Amino acid sequence: MSPYAQKAPGLSRAALFVLCACVLVAQGMVAAVNLLIPQLAASALHPSSSELLWAVDAYVIVFAGLLIPAGALGDRFGRKGALLAGLGLFATGAAVSALATAPAVLIAGRGVCGAGAALIMPATMSLLVTLTPPARRSQALASWTLAAGLGGLAGNVGGGLAGQFGSWRTLFWAMVPLAALLALAVARLSPRSPARTDSAPDPLGSLLLVAALTALVYGIIEGPPHGWGSARVLTAFGLGAVLLTVFTVHGLRAARPLLDPRIFASPMVRAGTLGIAAAFFGLFALFYVNSQYLQFVKGFPVGLAGVAIVPLTVGMAVMPKIGARWQDRYGIRPVAGGGLALIGLGLLLVSTADGSTPYALYAVYLLVISAGTGLCAPALTVAVVAGLPAHRSGLGSGLNTAAREIGAALGVAVVGTVLASGSGADHAGAGRAAAFAPVMSDGLRVVAAVLLVATVFVVLGTSGRPRRDAEPEPEEGRTEGVTRTGASA
Repeated sequence: MSPYAQKAPGLSRAALFVLCACVLVAQGMVAAVNLLIPQLAASALHPSSSELLWAVDAYVIVFAGLLIPAGALGDRFGRKGALLAGLGLFATGAAVSALATAPAVLIAGRGVCGAGAALIMPATMSLLVTLTPPARRSQALASWTLAAGLGGLAGNVGGGLAGQFGSWRTLFWAMVPLAALLALAVARLSPRSPARTDSAPDPLGSLLLVAALTALVYGIIEGPPHGWGSARVLTAFGLGAVLLTVFTVHGLRAARPLLDPRIFASPMVRAGTLGIAAAFFGLFALFYVNSQYLQFVKGFPVGLAGVAIVPLTVGMAVMPKIGARWQDRYGIRPVAGGGLALIGLGLLLVSTADGSTPYALYAVYLLVISAGTGLCAPALTVAVVAGLPAHRSGLGSGLNTAAREIGAALGVAVVGTVLASGSGADHAGAGRAAAFAPVMSDGLRVVAAVLLVATVFVVLGTSGRPRRDAEPEPEEGRTEGVTRTGASA
């Protein structure tokens, strides 16, 4: 008998709030450090341009690479335990970052935080799926999706306030007691969910995935200082391609792989994953340049720069409900494609901003991006997870969130590389403000072009409406079918 046939304890409103708070904090730390880049650049750490990018991306690379194995660990050994362990790692990494005396220590601390976040995100979604009745599951998942979407905005605001009233270390110190309070609340409020003894984390697959992502991002970040044709950069790209190939072959041959490549035989799953990655590729490229534009070019103090991103919350709060109605009526394709196209349009509009652009007009550009994100994100999430049964919810949420974080890491790396390649590479000096705006424009246009090309493939791959099973559980004897043969969304 499936353990999900047993009656599980219900999830209270307070527990739902705590789980969403965990999601918000974990997702928020992806973006929070962006507001503090000027402070970090001028700090006693004296980081180079590439070290600043690694300080941002170390969290995201580890986060993205470990999400799927962390989801499998939670499925096997218990989601509540995985969540508590993740909060502990998150607090430890924040403390290491706060105490950093060299860029390498800061980068290492960010990586430990990312490992904690990788345990937090799939565990929270799995608890929601397994402990919420089918009739309320969509509402609970909508709350999770909203918390994840607003996390980036909360990170911008929190990072700005920390920089305004303290220093970059203040942000990391604040995370330590916050993670402890969340752990206490989870321990007291969240019930345990049934564990699956047949879920396997696949250590070799996890190692291959993290190594491949690290090599790819290393090549992108180190291209400007060492040259795109240098042996170091070409070796990094070649190693990344080899590791991804080995990861794919391993997934096809292993009895219980981390991620069976066959699931991407479904055009819907393939397009949904690409769409989520593309949306967050654009969104986090914007987060990376936004704080610097507002501080260097517009002269905003760091606290105001953090608050100035708030227009992005409007579309993310309003559009998901509208998008859900349109999705029911017209299907996933126009909603996902239209939302991604709006993000690309908004990035092109932001690329026209300079020192003379009124903030009110800039806020309108942010609203366009916000509307596109709020429109497409829920539909793309449905495309990814619709074909996976409840007992593999850890894998499904891990794949969904991994796509987000891989897109975010690449977005930061690509736009940061364009900045470093131009005259805005030097993070100090009187000419910084005049030099930054045109280089930012180039970076955002590159990001928008990539996103719009991805949008075409998403539109071609998405069609129809999501499956509406009351209980997304397979029949006995088919529990591994989705993972082994693909999600037939």
